[in-house]
Amino acid sequence: MGQYDLNPAGWTVMIVSLSSVLCLVSYCLIRVLTLPPVDVTEHLKAPLDIDTRDTQDAD
Repeated sequence: MGQYDLNPAGWTVMIVSLSSVLCLVSYCLIRVLTLPPVDVTEHLKAPLDIDTRDTQDAD
C-alpha cells in the first residue's frame, strides 16, 4: 500500500460526492437545454431605431 491509498470510508465519500455533483450538473444541463424557445424579437432594436443625438451637430 502506498502513502495515498484510500480506505473504504474515503472511497465512499469520494463516490458519493462525485456522483452527487455529476447528477446535479446533469439535472441543470437537462433543465436548461430543454427549455422552450423564447420569442425575443420585441426586445431587439435595430441600430437605426436608436436616437443617440450625436449626428445632428457633430463638431
